[in-house]
Amino acid sequence: MTEPAGQRADGDNAPHELFVRTASKNGRPIVTMTALDYGDACVIAVELQGNQAVDRARSYSFGDAQQASTFVTEAVEALIYLGCEIHA
Repeated sequence: MTEPAGQRADGDNAPHELFVRTASKNGRPIVTMTALDYGDACVIAVELQGNQAVDRARSYSFGDAQQASTFVTEAVEALIYLGCEIHA
């Protein structure tokens, strides 16, 4: 049985959180990436923390969880290269 686009088998239209990755440097948070599965798409919600009073939020949409996971994996590798600590 196939569910309508964006709707999970349990009838809940809310996204399912797949994972969260947070990067920090020198004890200060830099970025948080949250993978959200909507059924027909997977969105990575990105919150950038900085010295400004307002944190910046962005989101990136992917066709499936595998594409989203690849994006986060590559971002995490770059952050590690830049000296960040990654927290799951």
